[in-house]
Amino acid sequence: MYVRDIILTVRYLIRARVKPGREADLLEAIDRCTLGRGSVAEGEYLRNMKDARLCGDQTTRWVEVCFCPSPLLEERPYWEEYFELTRVQDAHDRRRCLDENGQEPWACVSCDCTERLEQRLTETGESFLDVLRRKVEADSTVVSTRAGDKK
Repeated sequence: MYVRDIILTVRYLIRARVKPGREADLLEAIDRCTLGRGSVAEGEYLRNMKDARLCGDQTTRWVEVCFCPSPLLEERPYWEEYFELTRVQDAHDRRRCLDENGQEPWACVSCDCTERLEQRLTETGESFLDVLRRKVEADSTVVSTRAGDKK
């Protein structure tokens, strides 16, 4: 029995929306490098957010490598603290996956099978982190202004 018989390695295209009111908390978790703390995929969360794009339909999108037997089994609670996951789908054709077809166990770790998709994402929408920073800054300015009005 091989490890790959137990653990599937898949790359997923994630579409999500930040939960209302969670923007500042998410940005703080990213800036403090605490996003995903306690997860086996801890550093992956920060890389995902660095690469994430905010698209025209207002969903945030990123490609994620997952070794769980079902999509995002381990990661889902960490993401759902801040995001509503609107769609999780295979990011590539599993028939051509070297790990999936047994040619190269753990191939997803260094595979470039989603390179074209990831490149297209960089050319789509805006950097999610840039937009998130602007929103949090704008929201804090509004709160500060309102607090000043009450004095």
